[in-house]
Amino acid sequence: MDPNRSEASHVAVQDGMILAVGDADCALQWGGGEVDDRLKDAVLMPGFVEGHAHMMSGAMWNYAYAGYHDRIDPNGKMWRGMTDIGAVVSGLKDYAAHLPEDAPLIAWGFDPIFLPSERLKRGHLDEISQDRPIAVIFSNFHLMCVNSRALEMAGYGRETNAEGVVKGPDGLPTGELQEMAAMFPVMRRLGIDFRSLAQQAQSIRTYAEVAKRAGVTTITDLFSTMEDSDLEVMLEVTGDEKFPLRIVPALGAMGAAPDQIAARAKALRARSTDKLRLGAVKLMTDGSIQGWTARVKWPGYVGGQPNGIWNTAPDQIYALCEAMQRAGVQMHIHANGDEASEVSIAAIEAALRVAPGQGHRHVLQHCQMMGRDQFERCAELGICANIFANHFWYFGDQHAAATIGEDRATRMDACRTALDAGVHMTIHSDSPVTPLAPLFTAWCAVNRQTMSGRTLGAAQCISVEEALHAITLGAAYTLRLDHEIGSIETGKKADFAILGDDPRAVDPAAIKDVPVLGTVFGGRVHLV
Repeated sequence: MDPNRSEASHVAVQDGMILAVGDADCALQWGGGEVDDRLKDAVLMPGFVEGHAHMMSGAMWNYAYAGYHDRIDPNGKMWRGMTDIGAVVSGLKDYAAHLPEDAPLIAWGFDPIFLPSERLKRGHLDEISQDRPIAVIFSNFHLMCVNSRALEMAGYGRETNAEGVVKGPDGLPTGELQEMAAMFPVMRRLGIDFRSLAQQAQSIRTYAEVAKRAGVTTITDLFSTMEDSDLEVMLEVTGDEKFPLRIVPALGAMGAAPDQIAARAKALRARSTDKLRLGAVKLMTDGSIQGWTARVKWPGYVGGQPNGIWNTAPDQIYALCEAMQRAGVQMHIHANGDEASEVSIAAIEAALRVAPGQGHRHVLQHCQMMGRDQFERCAELGICANIFANHFWYFGDQHAAATIGEDRATRMDACRTALDAGVHMTIHSDSPVTPLAPLFTAWCAVNRQTMSGRTLGAAQCISVEEALHAITLGAAYTLRLDHEIGSIETGKKADFAILGDDPRAVDPAAIKDVPVLGTVFGGRVHLV
C-alpha cells in the first residue's frame, strides 16, 4: 500500500516497528540483524483494518444460531444455516432440550427476508415452549421475535401502544419487536446484555482469535457501552504483550446529554494505549433496510411498509453533532437509509458552521442508499464513508425484490461513486451481522455478486487495488490511524496479514478464497 514501493522481499522490524523495507540488504544501514525466514513462502500485506465490527462477535456463539447462512464459529466449527421456519423451530427445540429448565432460550442470526412465506411469530416460538421465555434476535440486531411468555414478562399485550411492538389483525402483539425501545424491556428481563457479552475477558480474547483468523490486526467495537469496570478489564487483557489485536471502541452516544457524552469520550481518550484506542463516539440514527426500519426517501419501500424508525430523533442528532464537533470528538454515524444519511450530513454541516474545524474525519457508517449528491457533499465537508459491501452477497437479491426495488438496488452501497466523488472510503462486515473476513468484503466490492450469481450494479464495481486499499489504508484513515498502520512503510507498526497467495495475482473472482495464515502484530508472529 506504499506507492513508493509497492512490492518488497524483506521487511526489517525493531521494537515492534518497521525499520526498513526492501531486499535482503534493507537492514544493513542499521547494522544488520537476524534473518527470520518463517514466512518466506507466504505473502505479507499490511494488517487488515476492520472499521465496523462489534466485540460481541465471538460471544454471540454463547447463544443458539438460527441464521439462514452457514457460519463458522471462533473455534472453526461449521453451523449449517436454517432455510425455513420449520427448521428454525426444530433446531431450537433441540437446543432447548440441553438448557437448564429455568433458563431462557436466546437465539441469534435469524432473518425473515429469506423466508418470505410467513413472518416468524410468537405462535411458532410457543411450539418450542410456552413456559420458557424465548427471544430470537434477527441478524441485523435491530429486530427480534419473542414467544408469549417473553411478551408477558415485558408487559406487552392488547393495550400496549408503543412504537416497534408489532400487532396482528386481532390487536395482539405478533411477537415481533422492532428497534431498541421495543426490544429493551424483553432484553432486560431475559438477561440479554450485549455489554456484558462484549466486555468479559474471555470475549475479548475470542474477538482477537476471530480477528487473527481473518488477517485483522486493528478492529473496532462500534457501539461500546463501556463502564469504568469494563475499561479496567480491557486494559488488562489488551495489556498482555502476546495479545495480537488493536481495538478501537466507539462510545455509544445514547443515555445522556450530548455534552456529558462528549466529556465521557474525552475522558476515555486519555486512557488510550497502543492496543486500546479510545475517544470516538457512535450515533444511531435509523434501523435496518432488510428489517424495513431504515429511514428511506420517497418512494419508500416497494412493499408499502411504513418508513422505518428513528433510534435517535433528528433534532437530537443535530444536538449530538454540534456537541461532539465543539468538543473535538470524532463521530461514527449509523445511516442505512438515504433519509438518515441526509439528516446526518445536514447535522454535521450545521455543526461545522457553529464550530468550524478541519480534520474531524467524522464517518457515515453503512451508507447503503447514498446517492452521488450526498457523496459529493461528504467530500466537500470532509466526511468519510464506511460502506457495507458485504450486503451485495448476503442481501442484494432480497433488496432488489422486496425492500427498495431493482433500480435503487443496483446503485446501493455505491463504492465507485464514493471514490469518484473524492470521499475517503472504506468497507466493512458489521460482524457479527456478517462474518469478519476483509478479503471477502473486498471481493464483494470488486464483484458485487449476489447469492443468485448476478452482478448487482456493475457500474459500482471497484478495482482490486482500490478494494485492498479500502481494507487497509482506507480504514486506517477513518480511524485516524493512517500515520501508524495501513501500509508497510518505515516508521509504522509492524502489523501484517499473512496470506497464502497474492490477492492481486489471483482472478478477481477468487480474492475471497486467498488463504489467511495468521497475522504479525508488532513484529510478533501469530499463526492460525
